[in-house]
Amino acid sequence: MLRISKLTDYATVILARLAAQPERRFTAGQLASETRLAAPTVSKLLKQLHRRGLVNSTRGLHGGYLLARPALEINAAQILDALEGPMALTECASSASHCCIESSCLVGRAWQRVNLAIRRSLQEITLLELAGLSGASAQPSALDRGFPLHKRESL
Repeated sequence: MLRISKLTDYATVILARLAAQPERRFTAGQLASETRLAAPTVSKLLKQLHRRGLVNSTRGLHGGYLLARPALEINAAQILDALEGPMALTECASSASHCCIESSCLVGRAWQRVNLAIRRSLQEITLLELAGLSGASAQPSALDRGFPLHKRESL
């Protein structure tokens, strides 16, 4: 099963809160309180998001955290990459593939296509949409547009 970690889910909640008021600086404590997440978890995730360039931090009396760029310019793939590393369904779909059967494998290319389709779909979903702030109806993903979910068989 494909599943993001609980920490990645929490980081998305934090980013969504920042996106809701992009001009406001939030302290880690304020974010913890408003998202109902544990303060140590929020602090840990903010440090990671800062290292990965998704949030900016300012120290001092009027310090806090802001998104590093508009929510419309941050997508789900970037968030996942920052917290989980680049997504790869199989070893051969990663950029540093070390699969010992890659040269003779018959299914690798198909899994690489699936990996690419998922990545494209993640790139289409912005933080603005994840935060429920886009106001637009959801667009079908690359998977929906390119591949039918069920094939009808002719009788």
